[in-house]
Amino acid sequence: MSESYARNGSAKLRLTLLCAKNLAKRDLFRLPDPFARVCVDGSTQTHSTDPVKASLDPKWNQHYDIYVSRADSITISVWNQKSVHKRKGFLGCVKLLASAIQRLKDTGYQRLDLSKDSEADDDIVVRGQVVVSVSSPEHNERLQMPISDPNELPEGWEERRTPAGRIHYVNHVTRTTQWERPTRSAYELATMRSRRSAPQLDISRSDSPVPINASSSKRHRNVAPYRSSPHLNGLSPSLAAPSPPSPPTISTPANRSSSRHRNYMNRSALHPLPLPEGYERRTTPQGQVYFLHTGTGVSTWHDPRIPRDFAVPEEELGELPEGWEVRHTANGRIYFVDHNTKTTQFTDPRLARKLPQLHAEGQLPKYKRDLVQKMKRLRTELQSQQPQSGHCKIEVSREDIFEESYRQIMKMRPKDLKKRLMIKFRGEDGLDYGGIAREWLYLLSHEMLNPYYGLFQYSRDDLYTLQINPNSAINPEHLSYFHFVGRVIGMAVFHGHYIDGGFAQPFYKQMLSKPNTLEDMEFVDPEYYNSLTWMLENDISGVIDTTFTVQHEVFGEMKTFELKSGGAEIPVTQESKREYAKLLVQWRFRRGVEKQMQVLMKGVHEFVSPHLLKMFDERELELVIGGLGKIDLDDWKANTKLKHCSAEHPVVKWFWEIVESYDEEKRARLLQFVTGSSRVPLEGFKALQGSTGAAGPRLFTIHLVDSKTDLLPKAHTCFNRLDMPKYESYEKMYEKLTCAVEETLGFLVE
Repeated sequence: MSESYARNGSAKLRLTLLCAKNLAKRDLFRLPDPFARVCVDGSTQTHSTDPVKASLDPKWNQHYDIYVSRADSITISVWNQKSVHKRKGFLGCVKLLASAIQRLKDTGYQRLDLSKDSEADDDIVVRGQVVVSVSSPEHNERLQMPISDPNELPEGWEERRTPAGRIHYVNHVTRTTQWERPTRSAYELATMRSRRSAPQLDISRSDSPVPINASSSKRHRNVAPYRSSPHLNGLSPSLAAPSPPSPPTISTPANRSSSRHRNYMNRSALHPLPLPEGYERRTTPQGQVYFLHTGTGVSTWHDPRIPRDFAVPEEELGELPEGWEVRHTANGRIYFVDHNTKTTQFTDPRLARKLPQLHAEGQLPKYKRDLVQKMKRLRTELQSQQPQSGHCKIEVSREDIFEESYRQIMKMRPKDLKKRLMIKFRGEDGLDYGGIAREWLYLLSHEMLNPYYGLFQYSRDDLYTLQINPNSAINPEHLSYFHFVGRVIGMAVFHGHYIDGGFAQPFYKQMLSKPNTLEDMEFVDPEYYNSLTWMLENDISGVIDTTFTVQHEVFGEMKTFELKSGGAEIPVTQESKREYAKLLVQWRFRRGVEKQMQVLMKGVHEFVSPHLLKMFDERELELVIGGLGKIDLDDWKANTKLKHCSAEHPVVKWFWEIVESYDEEKRARLLQFVTGSSRVPLEGFKALQGSTGAAGPRLFTIHLVDSKTDLLPKAHTCFNRLDMPKYESYEKMYEKLTCAVEETLGFLVE
């Protein structure tokens, strides 16, 4: 391989520090704030990562370009920022000699054990590993895309299956379907289609995910990649007891024949279907079965012949094949042990019997936008990530809900925030089975999205949708607060709740990393949109006299910004007007908000992976985050449960008459009073969520109780239940219900 040499015969390398695992805990009552330091021994090249707060498994994902000669070595040390100048601040180091650097180069991410420094005290405990990669410039040029989920589809695509179970792929941009797995973004294909009347799909895998553990298909080794490594993330099954070392087995015809016979006798299907083209079935040294796509170097534990969402009732699966056993990983995930071949896998071997049915030929289904199915897939993915034990306990006061929530959420780890929420308002005795958490998010979203705090601003004077305030830096801690907002949005989606507050539609496109267009300008500035549209549709020669600049008011002062270098001297002409409009739109939506959006999405991605969000478009994402804002009365009536009363009871009739007399705001307040949230799920009232852990949704319930009619109605937000006394008249019931909705506050335990 050719080398790129800089000065003095040194080669340029890129060292990426991904994360560390299982670091030593020195303090009894607090976790370290680890950061890593890279030093090229014998030179002045030193780099340090950003510290990660309170973690034994920090994730940095930062890279540095360094120059290393053939005799140089690299030292990677991990330190606790809280005590970096004390001896206990040292958490371990790895020294890479010249020979080790050459072995690691261009092999992907590797796990290296931390050890003590020669100057460290003997009584200092060091443990854990760091995950790093060393790559050359030539390798970096080939790997232009970031490492992504091996199962992630290109943007704009979704995987579905026919009634017979065959996988097909849906293009949400062109609204078409196809059997072949896509390799290009749906937006890129749409652009190609608009340019050519007969488009040809480029099936070269230049835009495929990057190989993780090999630089080319010829160099693949029989080792699973880092992202699926059992030693790092604990997701891979392994056999119960390690076997003692044994001498290497010599491959002989007898051995090969015996192995083939054993595999044949333990197959789970008489004529197993072949793997999709390009896939190979491999086994790690620990006995774990995985599947490698040789064209891209992407590996997965999942059998690519079986749809990920394919489910067969247990009674139809039958017994496991002879010699197989079901076990669970440390975090509860099911895997299967084949004692015949001494291997393990996540895929149920009984599903192999269904493969012929799955891959039966069928007609390619037509395009259908099914948001409900997307939501079900999202909920299934997120529920599988929720810890099965423990609670996320947060106690705040109603008066200072923003700051107290900020302090508590930002000091907790994402994996703790994924536990079942247990919210408590200080001074109140309510037990949180879902309702208090919904009210907490309702109140918190009103506070954190309030333009008074300077983080967000209204996109238009006549429409109260929000966008990021480009001048939010007036608060020196604004990026930390945007990280907090992202975490709250991610928590709401993860736990199946909604944020009460609407963003402008271009904001959701930015969340999905989609480019903003001229049409988005209509949502935030209709006059400017009309002006730009007129300019693009008409000849501006001799009509418009302007340059590639824009004027904008900042804190009362009018400032001029150049749309491109030297823009103040470049006039806008008939030929350059489209470039001017494009740059103006980009400036309008990106000006001063890149960092804010980046840290906000960092908080969201701590709970919801990017590939899960990308199956939605911007309109769907708005519904995922905020639910339905408009209340459908017919849907409400049709999905209301009556307890100890009937639809003909006067109190029930009066209730619906009162609701019909309310305006939209009062109806939302009533819904928030009973359920804890003013938002309706995407599926409508039939999908209202009740107590956490309840099987299925809990319908809105009107419960007639025998109590004094001088009392107000009582709400049970965890059960979406409204207890109504048997009022004597419509007027009295209207007064009591309205008072309860608008005046009452707080929770108690009966």
